[in-house]
Amino acid sequence: MDTKQPFTILAVDDHLVNLKLIEKTLSKEGYRVLTASDGPNGRQLAVTERPDLILLDIQMPGEDGFKVIEFLKNNPITASIPVIFLTGVSEVHSKLKGFDLGAVDYITKPFHNLEVIARVGIHLKLSIATNSLISEQAHKLRQLSEAQESMLPLPQDNPDAKFGVYYKALHEAGGDFYDILDISDQIKGYFVADFSGHDIKTSYMTASVKALLVQNCTPVYSPAESMKMINDVLVEILPDGKYLTSGYALLNRQTLKLTVINAGHPPVVHVPVNGEPTLLLADGDVLGMFKDAQFGITRVDVSPGDRFFLYSDGLVESSENNITWANGAERFIYHFGQLRELPIEDVPLKLIANIFESKNLSSSAEEKDKQKDGQNGDKFEPEDDIVVLCVEV
Repeated sequence: MDTKQPFTILAVDDHLVNLKLIEKTLSKEGYRVLTASDGPNGRQLAVTERPDLILLDIQMPGEDGFKVIEFLKNNPITASIPVIFLTGVSEVHSKLKGFDLGAVDYITKPFHNLEVIARVGIHLKLSIATNSLISEQAHKLRQLSEAQESMLPLPQDNPDAKFGVYYKALHEAGGDFYDILDISDQIKGYFVADFSGHDIKTSYMTASVKALLVQNCTPVYSPAESMKMINDVLVEILPDGKYLTSGYALLNRQTLKLTVINAGHPPVVHVPVNGEPTLLLADGDVLGMFKDAQFGITRVDVSPGDRFFLYSDGLVESSENNITWANGAERFIYHFGQLRELPIEDVPLKLIANIFESKNLSSSAEEKDKQKDGQNGDKFEPEDDIVVLCVEV
């Protein structure tokens, strides 16, 4: 049985004769034709029926075609539907205004049947080709994103590492990356990085960095030596202008020592089991930019039950609200210490929720009290990729 559905054409015109003519002409060609005699009904049909193409009269009483197409192009449901204007107006500025608003073509009234059929056919073909290209590109990017995410370790596959993670790419080709490294039975490495740019090349570089981490993060080398060797290779292989910021934490659960290497990245947050959260501040150069890069090094004693957080700047940064990661970590550090009672695997998601519900609040005591009471302000949406890695000693 042939279940192929005909293409749907919506015609909007206040002249019933024109509507009947269009309906008869296109129906004979196998199209499904919907009609509306005014702008509001045309808009409603466009949203509910999602036609493949719209024939829209410019001059209609009340709501003209310009207002209708403006609504259609601002509505994500109808924005991609091609619109052909039906116009008896010969002035160039009216036609140019139609194109500026998103029309793909126009047909001058009184129109000829064969012209209507030809223009509808041409723009349906163009729409089909465009949608096919978009679908193909989206499919490829989804595959790329899935491949990128498949390289990211999960807590259930690394129970000895005792971590929870939140990862969200804002675009198909994410710029953030994390990895868990088995240095030995009692020593684990935790790495979070943020690539400059979010293009396709970034996704391929993820695999290269992962390979470099495995090769160079071993008991033979100190954390600083590992980052130095990785940097030297990245300087050679990264395209001009490409680099990455990173935080690398080496935790020795036997000696209870934590070593953090900072490469131009937001500071690690240390949350003692019986103390207030602190920032492990250490300035360092980014990876992959300078051959003689110098990295910040911080060493702290930790206790069983302590937690520490590595994260990307998308967690604490907001260009819309003039918050940089340099002051964002300090501004939101309060939240890191409020999740001690949660299981480690639940902490990252809760931290995300708490921070993005209060990004308009200051760090004053008064505002912290409001946060405790749940009196958060407006909720903000992430503006960048986000990685949050929470580790328990």
